[in-house]
Amino acid sequence: MAIGTSIALIAIGAILRFAVDFDITGIQIHTVGLILMIVGVLGLAIGLIMMLTASRRVDPRDAPTRRY
Repeated sequence: MAIGTSIALIAIGAILRFAVDFDITGIQIHTVGLILMIVGVLGLAIGLIMMLTASRRVDPRDAPTRRY
């Protein structure tokens, strides 16, 4: 999950949790918003961890060589 997608899930979840007032039979909109915010935060944390660890795994000796 990309960082942008995670931020979008957090924003959509916050809108559903705090700004929506209507009711749908059988679905609790506030709970769906909370779940989306939790999934977005987890995705953001995983994405940042993967991005930070990926930059450490690059070995300069593995870089392609230029031949003229």
